[in-house]
Amino acid sequence: MSPSLDIPPDFYGAVIETTARLVTWNVWGRYGNWQEREPAIIATLQDAQADILVLAESWATGSDSQCARLAGPLDLPHHTFSGVPAQEDETALSGVAVMSRWPIAYAASRTFGDARVEYAELSGPRGPIQVCGVVMDAWWFDESQARQEAVRELLAYLRPLRDDSVPLVVCGDFNCDPDSDEIRMLTGRTTAPVAGLSFYDAWEVAGPRAGAASAGATWSNANPHATQLLWPDRRIDYVFSATQRRGGAGHPLQATLLGTTPVHGTIASDHYAVQADLRY
Repeated sequence: MSPSLDIPPDFYGAVIETTARLVTWNVWGRYGNWQEREPAIIATLQDAQADILVLAESWATGSDSQCARLAGPLDLPHHTFSGVPAQEDETALSGVAVMSRWPIAYAASRTFGDARVEYAELSGPRGPIQVCGVVMDAWWFDESQARQEAVRELLAYLRPLRDDSVPLVVCGDFNCDPDSDEIRMLTGRTTAPVAGLSFYDAWEVAGPRAGAASAGATWSNANPHATQLLWPDRRIDYVFSATQRRGGAGHPLQATLLGTTPVHGTIASDHYAVQADLRY
């Protein structure tokens, strides 16, 4: 039986019409001219006015951090971060940060194979939001097996945390394309590692309807910082939100790219950011 076109299926109940805005961005740590790139990062994110920000390759030192520098300008006073020694700067850590307009009720740092994960449960004005920021350290084409194993471990971790009334967002730099097995595990195109846990890809559901194969590429040869790897244009950064939530909680309504144009002549990162407005 096909669902009615006029009302949502019964298990949704009344569909949520309000939204929260989330941005995920690999901000390239302290590589290159990072001090010149920082104002471009801030300006881009100020325009976005995100409620939640997930940063891959964010950085911290003993006396300073990117989160501390961004908190005031972006009005995102709450954050959690974990990192490992940065390749580009032996004095710094490189890792994943979750920044929020709303308090963080619980946070945990985890490593699942080649995935580093920062989990945060946010106390938002309309109830909790669960956010997992991810960066995959396996980043070459032939490392799919390592990424698949990491996705399996991540979803097993999320299994007991899931709540069908709470938006669950998994986002970050996965270093793989939408047709890879590891992404297909998340979006239900191959066997799900955890029964009953599948995800919307915000760009696929709510991004601009462009026909080009490179549409939505977050690693782009239009970006001079990205050309050194000799890769094709690739969509490797994602906002995923869990399906089958009451009221459609977490369902993507809009998605776009950020950081695609220079700010005062400076491209902010080697990746473009993904912005998504989710039902909340």
